[in-house]
Amino acid sequence: MRLEDAGLGCADWPKCYAQMLSREPQVLHFGLVRILHRISASASLFLACFRVWRCLRPQPIQPACTQALLLLMLMLLLAVLGFWSSDPRLSLVGFLNIMGGLGLVNLSLRVVLSTDRPPEMGKAGPESVILRLGVVSLSLAVMLGAWMGASYAALACSTLPGCNGVWWPSAAGWEALNPWVRLTAAPMPDDAGGVALHLLHRYLALAAVLLLGVVSLQAFRQGETRAAASVVLILLLVVFGLGGLTVSSGLNLWLVVSHGASTAVLLAAVVTLQRQLRSRQGHDGYPALNPDAR
Repeated sequence: MRLEDAGLGCADWPKCYAQMLSREPQVLHFGLVRILHRISASASLFLACFRVWRCLRPQPIQPACTQALLLLMLMLLLAVLGFWSSDPRLSLVGFLNIMGGLGLVNLSLRVVLSTDRPPEMGKAGPESVILRLGVVSLSLAVMLGAWMGASYAALACSTLPGCNGVWWPSAAGWEALNPWVRLTAAPMPDDAGGVALHLLHRYLALAAVLLLGVVSLQAFRQGETRAAASVVLILLLVVFGLGGLTVSSGLNLWLVVSHGASTAVLLAAVVTLQRQLRSRQGHDGYPALNPDAR
């Protein structure tokens, strides 16, 4: 939809933000992409309802039933948010839409994985702590990236690795995290709030690459988790590289969309690796990535 100048996209993106935010919401243009989006969303909602119905009869199938119910609830929430999504000035609505889309990918994968035997919980080791810290860092980086897109702060920083000599958010920049703001204009280049979002997003993304990279390299040594670890390692490099290329290219829209799509795949890959490590950890009774402890 962004590539067709719909949703958060517009002609001459992202320079058109100022025009979008300075006027009342316009009548939606129902092009082919928007129609296909609504058809696929309706079909997905029907399939989610059918999946919940199958999980509940003749008796609930756990944990698949819980995951399917969460997926259905998220779909219904996004459907309700759609009533306000036409107003680009409501940053919180845009943020929830972006995060909801990523959540759909995550929960859909969890529904599939939950049909297998749930992994047994083993004793947590140092690697488990690193993995959790990596997941938290990645989640926060994704949330900041989504907020950056929803608040139209992409133009605030166009340099790497810092923002025109700025390496840490200023005191005024932290106000950009306010979720209740109603935008009247897009942040200008070097805007304190936009710079803060860029820097925090980059630092957390770097932390996620380092932490998840360490865990993935350790998991790569084990045959059971080698495939999932390889996918995570590749996607970490792809997502991080696309982020840098997006900024250096002057925010090429194809790179922006590719960065977001690959992030969704990375989240799914991390969930898969996390489940496999937990399964092996519970099977051995020891930390999954510490063979010397056997």
